[in-house]
Amino acid sequence: MKLVDILKESKKTLFSIEILPPLKGKSIQSIYESIDPLMEFKPAFVDVTYHREEYVYKKRPGGYLEKVSIRKRPGTVGICAAIMNKYNVEAVPHIICGGFTKEETENALIDLNFLGIQNVLALRGDSIKTEPSFIPEPGGHSYALDLVKQISNMNKGIYLDEEMKDATPTNYCIGVAGYPEKHFECPNMELDVLFLKQKIDAGAEYIVTQMFFDNKKFYDFVKICRDHDIHVPIIPGLKILTSKKQLTLLPKVFHIDIPIELSKEVMNCKNDEEAKKVGIEWCIAQSKDLIKNQVPCLHYYTMGNSEATRAVAKAVF
Repeated sequence: MKLVDILKESKKTLFSIEILPPLKGKSIQSIYESIDPLMEFKPAFVDVTYHREEYVYKKRPGGYLEKVSIRKRPGTVGICAAIMNKYNVEAVPHIICGGFTKEETENALIDLNFLGIQNVLALRGDSIKTEPSFIPEPGGHSYALDLVKQISNMNKGIYLDEEMKDATPTNYCIGVAGYPEKHFECPNMELDVLFLKQKIDAGAEYIVTQMFFDNKKFYDFVKICRDHDIHVPIIPGLKILTSKKQLTLLPKVFHIDIPIELSKEVMNCKNDEEAKKVGIEWCIAQSKDLIKNQVPCLHYYTMGNSEATRAVAKAVF
C-alpha cells in the first residue's frame, strides 16, 4: 500500500522506524531482534537504509596498491522483502544516486517492483570518505531531483530505452528528505526549500526530515514549506540521544544543533546510562508535543537501538 494512502486513512499520528542493514557476514536475525520489540506499536512502515560502497587501498606483493571496493552493509532489497513477508508491514528502501548508473538504478527499481514494494525514499546520498565532496557515478545522477524524475518517469511507463514500446508502468510512492536546519551544502534555508519544491513538482509525494532536537525548528520548516506551496505530508524524523559522545558526534555528522538545555543535562550525566535516560525523556517530550500538533507520523532513527525507541514508544503511543 502506498505510504501517502496509509497516512491519509489514519485518524491519528502513526509510528515508523528506520533500520540499518546488518554488517556484511552477519545474520538477518539481528534485524528481526531490533524490530520484534517494536511491533506492538504497529509501525506504519520500516525504512531500510542503503550504504554505498567504500574503497580501501591494499598493499599487494611487489609493493603496488590495489583499490578494493567494500560494501559494509549490503542486502537492502532482500531485507525489505523479508520484512514485508515476516511482519506484513510496508518496507521502504532508500534509493541513492551515489555509486549507481541510471541503468543500474532502473534495474534495481524493476526488481523492487517485482517484489511488490510500492514505496521508495529517493536520496542523493553522502560522499564517500575518500572524496572531498559528492562525485556521481559516471552515467549516474548528480542530484536527488534527477533520481525523482527517473522514478516518476517509470511510473508513467517511460524507461531509459526510448525505443521501448508498451512498457509496464511502475507504481511507486516517492519520498524525499527535508532538512529543518537546512542541508549543510546549501547556502540558506530559502534555497534549500526551493530545491525541495522542485522534487515535489517532479513527483515526490511525502517528505521525511533529518533528525532534530528542537521542535520549533520543525514547525518553522513546515511553515516555510507551506509558504512555498509544498503541501505533501511532512514526517518528522527523531533520534534518541543515547550516549555522552553523541553530544558532539551528532552535530559533526548530521550538521544539526542540540539545544542548550539538553546539552547541559547530558554534560552533567556521570555516564552513558544516565545520558540515555535524559535522551529518552527529551524524545518523549518532543514526541508528545509533535502529536499534540497533529503530525502525520513520528519516524524514529533507531540505529539498531530498539530498547530506547521502545521506551519512547511505550510512553507516547
